[in-house]
Amino acid sequence: MENQDSFVLHGNLIYTPDRNKFISLKDGYMVVEKGTITSVSAEKPAMADNLPVKDCQGKLIMPGFADMHLHAPQYIQIGMGMDYKLLDWLDGYTFQEEPKFADPNYARKIYPRFVDEMTACGTTSSAIFATIHSESTDILCDILAQKGVRAYVGKVNMDTNSAPALTEETAKSLQDTEAFIEKWQNHPLVRPIITPRFVPSVTADMMTGLGKLAEKYQVPVQSHLSENPGEIELVKKLFPQDQYYMSVYDRFGLFGQTPTLMAHCIHLSDAEIAIMADKGVYAVHCPASNLNLASGLMPMRKMLNAGVKVVLGSDIGAGHTLYMPHEIVRAIEVSKIRSIENPEETPLKLSEAFYLATKAGGEFFGQTGSFEIGWSADFLITDVPEYQQERSVDEQLQNFIYHGTAQDIQEVYVQGRPVKNTRK
Repeated sequence: MENQDSFVLHGNLIYTPDRNKFISLKDGYMVVEKGTITSVSAEKPAMADNLPVKDCQGKLIMPGFADMHLHAPQYIQIGMGMDYKLLDWLDGYTFQEEPKFADPNYARKIYPRFVDEMTACGTTSSAIFATIHSESTDILCDILAQKGVRAYVGKVNMDTNSAPALTEETAKSLQDTEAFIEKWQNHPLVRPIITPRFVPSVTADMMTGLGKLAEKYQVPVQSHLSENPGEIELVKKLFPQDQYYMSVYDRFGLFGQTPTLMAHCIHLSDAEIAIMADKGVYAVHCPASNLNLASGLMPMRKMLNAGVKVVLGSDIGAGHTLYMPHEIVRAIEVSKIRSIENPEETPLKLSEAFYLATKAGGEFFGQTGSFEIGWSADFLITDVPEYQQERSVDEQLQNFIYHGTAQDIQEVYVQGRPVKNTRK
């Protein structure tokens, strides 16, 4: 069974085809053929008669999570420096840790632990910042590929206003980035993404070159946007000719010209929100990180109402866990806090937050994150306690999101193939 990617899955199915509702099937059936979902139904379909059945009766089955912003090298510093705000935290911790990845052996020590924990937490798709170091970034990609999970990985670019050990020579950085793109652009699961760290750490020449690479290879872009007031003021000083922080990225072809992820997006004017919506740029909400570094409360409801594509990210190590249900709950809590002073910003419903952590993020990769015909069979099988068995499937999910842990995730599948099985 575990070596096949065609089977019938039987159990309690739940997913969100749109953000306003769950679809749930108690004792439902999902047919997977060659890693793709071909049927979802309340009864076993005749087309499944010749396929093996994976019986998960009493288990809760949901799409895998999409973590759309995280820093793999910061795995080792999770929970450290949480008394600082962003720029001081970067200087005091992150920019001390990331130079260690100049040593490939250090990457071989840390990255397997990171990937194992990420997948154990149920993440099947992710958008990852590595470091400026090409060899260590390749090592991370190799580990992800061997694990069989889906990811966009960025070799980070930094050529100014950075620690000496993290300051690249511009031309060499662009050359290394192009080589990285060419090496990974055709991999079925692990692919490259252009990754300027953020505007203060890259020169105009670097951004010009990265924009050209994004256009040449039609690869996506990821970076940070309007996370912290001090960061925003620094961008204004560095690029006074640009109207907004996002205008800098846009001027260099790094803001929606190819699919684009911008993390945080906390301190945006209505005009900036409208620009993001118009350009189809994704805003990655990182609620735990935003709270830990006292960066602010993202106006999630305002952005959704404006038509911005919003997804969720753990943002480790400023975020303190890779377990995405934690981010689902935090996103709901932040929306409730905002609604106290902004009653027009109605709080997120669980279906909405779950959608952001599954289908909304998964669609950045293609057809994953939902149980729909033709979509990739990326899913989790989770334990349901005996005392919850009589509850509805919706209530079982509520209990898992708010009260469950990674230990409740028994198996993780990507394209119909197992990634993790903790209970042999």
